[in-house]
Amino acid sequence: MPSVAYADLWAHVDERGVTHFAAEQLDSRYQLFFRGTDFDSTRDVPDLAPTMPYALPAQGARLLAFFDISPDYKRVKHHLRAASARNGVDYELLQAVIAAESGFDAAAVSPKGAVGLMQVMPTTASRFGVRADAKRTVEQKLTDPAVNVPTGTRYLRHLLDLFPGRMDLAVAAYNAGEGAVQRAGNQVPAYKETQNYVRTVMGLYAQLKPPAPVLAQRAVPGRVRMELSGGAQKRGNLPPTRVAQTQSGVQNVNQEPVSNE
Repeated sequence: MPSVAYADLWAHVDERGVTHFAAEQLDSRYQLFFRGTDFDSTRDVPDLAPTMPYALPAQGARLLAFFDISPDYKRVKHHLRAASARNGVDYELLQAVIAAESGFDAAAVSPKGAVGLMQVMPTTASRFGVRADAKRTVEQKLTDPAVNVPTGTRYLRHLLDLFPGRMDLAVAAYNAGEGAVQRAGNQVPAYKETQNYVRTVMGLYAQLKPPAPVLAQRAVPGRVRMELSGGAQKRGNLPPTRVAQTQSGVQNVNQEPVSNE
């Protein structure tokens, strides 16, 4: 299966402490965060587990350090964990999308009206079950991470299902709309903003999602006991899962329960 390359990533921190990522130096404030290679949107990306050239240790460590020291990220990571588990979307993909969309600024509102951490449009939120009530409008609800993250993740899950095996197209559709991707012949649309967005998200994801180590120890003939570690498990992002594999299949034996969002 071919690999998906990833682009250079640039970043700057604004006066409010929000970090902005981009696939190119948008202006003089942006500094090179780490260097990659050109992104090729025509290559296949396996759904949720892409074969990518993984980060050099120093580059990956720098990005992980950014998340480790970010108070905005720390305040909301439990929402990412719950939404990831409930919808079957990689935790690291949610990290990458939110970093690119809002820099983990829960109050962010785009000129087009997208709101919150995952920059969800109110019409999209309504489509995925968010309703206004006597106390709050849909827009106001979307500033709440407990609403925004589950809603944005449900939409992202829908896009991953719509473009199976092509995470890059799901990411492009999150930015430009699923119709734009379909009109482009199921390719990343030729919009500079969308192409840069895909490079940014896929680059962040490639850095955040290392190969999952599999530790196996032969116990008895025909039975193997393994521990499968998620890419972010040791950083407190994903609950550890212990898996027992027998000749008859795989069974989860000790997984941390996830509370309702």
